[in-house]
Amino acid sequence: MIAMSRAALHLTFPARFQLVAAMNPCPCGWAGDPSGRCRCTGDAIRRYRARISGPLLERIDLHVEVPRLPPQALRHDAPRGEDSDTVRRRVMLARERQLRRAQCVNGQLDAAATARDCVLSSEDEHLLEQAIERWQLSARSMHRILRVARTIADLDGSESIGRTHLTEAIGYRRMDREVR
Repeated sequence: MIAMSRAALHLTFPARFQLVAAMNPCPCGWAGDPSGRCRCTGDAIRRYRARISGPLLERIDLHVEVPRLPPQALRHDAPRGEDSDTVRRRVMLARERQLRRAQCVNGQLDAAATARDCVLSSEDEHLLEQAIERWQLSARSMHRILRVARTIADLDGSESIGRTHLTEAIGYRRMDREVR
C-alpha cells in the first residue's frame, strides 16, 4: 500500500511490486574479481556502497553477488544447471505449500504468521541471534531472514526450517554485513 500526503490531502493506493536492482561492487566494477583489476581503496568502496541507505537495504530480501563467469562456462558444450521447466515446477510446488499453510506466500506473512510458520530449533534460534547481534540487524531484517529461510525450506520440500535453510538465508544479507 502506498500512502501519499500533501497539504490537507491524504490518499492511499493499493500496491504490490517486486524490486530487482543491481549495482557494481565498487566504483570501477571489479572488486572481488580474481583478475585483480580493481584498484579501489577500501574507503572508496565503503563510500560507494554507503550511497545505498541502510533503511533501503534492509527492505531488500536477497543480496546476491554475481561473479563474472569464466570463459569455459560460456561455451555451448559447458555443463548446464537445472532447466527452466524443472525450476518452475519446484517453485510452483513451494508456492502451493505456502498457500496451503498460510493462505498467502511467505513474503506476505505478517509478524504473527512469521512466528507461527518460521519456527527454528533452539540451536538455530541462537545462530540467528548471533547473526543479528554481530551485524546489528533490525527486527525487520530478522523477519525477512526467517521468511526467506521458510521459502528455501519450501523449495527444498522440507516441512521445517533446517540449519542449511537458515544459513543460506543469512548469507543473502550480504550488504547488511558490509562495513558501512
